[in-house]
Amino acid sequence: MTTGSAGLASAALPMKVTRYQVVRRLTRAAAHSDAQLIAEAAALAEGWAVLADLMGGVVCSTPDSAGPEGVRAAAHPQLYPQLTIRKMAGAVLVVRPGTASPASRIDLIARTCVDLLRGRARVRWEQDIHHAEQRLHTAVLHLLLSGQSHLATDVLGTAATHATVFRLSGQLVHAAYQTHWRAAQPSVSPKAPRMLVCMEGSELVVVALHGLDQGRHVARPFVARIAARHQLAGGVSDPLPLDMVATAWAEAGTARHGATSGCLASATFLGSHGLLRVVPADRLACWSAAVLTPLNREQHRTLEAYLRSGSAQAAAAVLDVSEGTVRARLRWIGTLLAAELGNPTVQAQLLLALRAPAPYERVSKSARLGPDFPLPTDLLDPDDAQRWASALLGPLDKPLRIALRCWLQHRGRTAPAASELGLSRSTLTDWLSKCGRALSLDLSSATVRAELHLAAETIATPGDTPARLPRRGGRTYRGQQP
Repeated sequence: MTTGSAGLASAALPMKVTRYQVVRRLTRAAAHSDAQLIAEAAALAEGWAVLADLMGGVVCSTPDSAGPEGVRAAAHPQLYPQLTIRKMAGAVLVVRPGTASPASRIDLIARTCVDLLRGRARVRWEQDIHHAEQRLHTAVLHLLLSGQSHLATDVLGTAATHATVFRLSGQLVHAAYQTHWRAAQPSVSPKAPRMLVCMEGSELVVVALHGLDQGRHVARPFVARIAARHQLAGGVSDPLPLDMVATAWAEAGTARHGATSGCLASATFLGSHGLLRVVPADRLACWSAAVLTPLNREQHRTLEAYLRSGSAQAAAAVLDVSEGTVRARLRWIGTLLAAELGNPTVQAQLLLALRAPAPYERVSKSARLGPDFPLPTDLLDPDDAQRWASALLGPLDKPLRIALRCWLQHRGRTAPAASELGLSRSTLTDWLSKCGRALSLDLSSATVRAELHLAAETIATPGDTPARLPRRGGRTYRGQQP
């Protein structure tokens, strides 16, 4: 690129220019472009200036006619002793002073230009690295979302086994993206903290990579500050295995729809009523290890995929195996655990065990599961369990609690639950919506449904059955009887 005018330097040069003025004018010109910098250098030198590359081409020249001579001088500096020539990485600066320009000023111009050009080159290099890193983050995210977790971990060179997904949206989402990059400097290099930061459509996406228990909460405080500062609505998933990032993605998206500006919401977060807060962590970890100790890693993954997705067919897609393979694995898992995997209470207990933190030491004993005690006494004694369940389901009246319990016993399937309750599906759907609003929970979350099921079974009485719903004429509900 060439220029035939001095641009910013078009004003007449004062009779005496101080060193400060020289540096200031060159710095201001460099902020615009290399061409403006060369034009300013030519004006301050009262001659001409050329920036040439090492391949013999003109990068910038003021005036245009000086380009060929500048290239020849860059190639054979010994033949042009009257010119000031400075080499740098990949380029050569050539300045021809005017007859009245002092040598000290020309030297200052040349040194300042070289420093500014090097700084601009470094910024361009950092921007290229920055953009390449951003593209890499997006590519790894897409690998995880498509179920290619092995390829993603190969790219990252990480031993992380789980991920927590954050999805944020709002008017200032792009500003939040740049802020997050500047503040956190996320990277996928081997020694960097494991965090993917991407713009996916109109959303800011953060994926924290971690182990089952280590580092799972590190990213949340930082993302929460970003959401609050830029008034973004954000959703957070449960920590899930890397091959279930697609499920975590859906969870975070569901949670984001219910979030308010400046806040993070979780589809699986039951606040102070969540069992991960109610049950002491060490007790929960030991019980979980005792429950799951017969399973190897593949069986552990199969069980979690099945419980999170809700069906063998959906789990097969997550695990990239056939549905028949998933069913065969589940039958063997049921044998190993001595548990009926089709029982909704057993499923809720197993999902709680899968979500528990890892124990500090290996547990050799085993634990049995079953519907008789929804919350085993290894976790909470009966009185504490009753208080927990009553507090969680307290906002529901008896008809809603009966309907919710029946629906959860049918593993979240509306049609069979409505049939047993003697309600239309639309009526049951409306009641479930009321339950979700009263509890401030998202009933589409497998985690939420599991804990609600355990609570409903804990406080259930013989009267909490579909047959005890007050009625008036067939399938029409008429309200609670006195």
